[in-house]
Amino acid sequence: MVVGLGISGTSTALALLRAGWTPVLVEKAPQRRSGGYFVGLFGAGKSAAARLGILDALHDRTAYDGRNYDSDRFGAWRAGLGFRDIPGEPWLMLRGDVERAAFEALPADVEIRYSTVPTNIAQDADGVDVTLANTADGSEVTERFDLVVGADGLRSTVRRLAFGPDERYLHRLNYIIAAFQLPGGLGRLPLHDGLTLLEPDRSLWVFPFADHAPTVLIGYQTDDVDAEFTEPPAVRVRKAFGPEPTGDMLGAALEALEATDELLFDSVEQVHMDQWHNGRVVLVGDSAWCVTLYAGMGASAGLAGADLLGTMIGRYGDVVQALTEWDRQLRPHMGYYQQLGFEQTAIFTPNRKQINLRRILMRAMAMPVSSQVLKFVRTHNRSGRMKDLDIARA
Repeated sequence: MVVGLGISGTSTALALLRAGWTPVLVEKAPQRRSGGYFVGLFGAGKSAAARLGILDALHDRTAYDGRNYDSDRFGAWRAGLGFRDIPGEPWLMLRGDVERAAFEALPADVEIRYSTVPTNIAQDADGVDVTLANTADGSEVTERFDLVVGADGLRSTVRRLAFGPDERYLHRLNYIIAAFQLPGGLGRLPLHDGLTLLEPDRSLWVFPFADHAPTVLIGYQTDDVDAEFTEPPAVRVRKAFGPEPTGDMLGAALEALEATDELLFDSVEQVHMDQWHNGRVVLVGDSAWCVTLYAGMGASAGLAGADLLGTMIGRYGDVVQALTEWDRQLRPHMGYYQQLGFEQTAIFTPNRKQINLRRILMRAMAMPVSSQVLKFVRTHNRSGRMKDLDIARA
């Protein structure tokens, strides 16, 4: 049984099929969700996607001909850094692109149960008994599985049932993010151009695509994460940016946030666990490690973790041994991605000093020699190599 129909869950089902297993997919939503915010698919994810048979169904949406601007509330625009400037060579796309490609690769006879959640997990050496509740009709059934995979996100039900309460594993970074798609362009920003508006401990990012409307990422630091969920997201975001006039671009973004039907509004948290498996129950993706959106590696990590899990399950006859070897090989990479997520808060939601350093860097990049040196550093540093490393071959 695989719990969760996102990137990690659907990819795990594909990997288990490849290993000769029969997956049953369980999803709490009444139907498959679409849309989603921007993601970067780095080399680690591309290699895994190729082995899972979905890479050809994906394409790079990066707006290579577009420009990136650094803006303020008062209308001043200057050359700025964008997602393309982060080390590595990612394809820029929507989260929904990857989810759809994985879902469409599933054979038609794979069983998918919507509006279904696990309510109890009990296991012995030979299998796992799972009680499943159908939230649509109120029915309940207990079934036995050889393996249970929790791919049900940051606040995983499987993790809670099989490993313990969230408080034991969630580590808050004290940031809030709001991410959503735009129906079209944003204000006077050209459709294929990107923009950042950086203020101390709060930021607005507009990520452009070559063949799709842009997406928006808003982030801000908070000393009271729980308070952020006591009011509607649009109210909290407006409060985070203060009572001052918003200006045209920030104002347009806030209006778009208020109008959107699909919004990711959540705290930035990582999952830290000494072991991602317990007997015949294993966690994959955000349920297990959650590198955070700031790492830029969520989609790639989910694909790579799923791909490697299928490989190890197929290689070893003993499930527990397979999970142990999978954990051992994967852990150094996820640890690095988590550290990256922590460090890159300085890129996505910088403080005043970090903003000033960023602008010094932009002025340096305007000089021909400095520009070439910085370009070399971006494409050859350790961060870029680690993001593009094929985990299964490492």
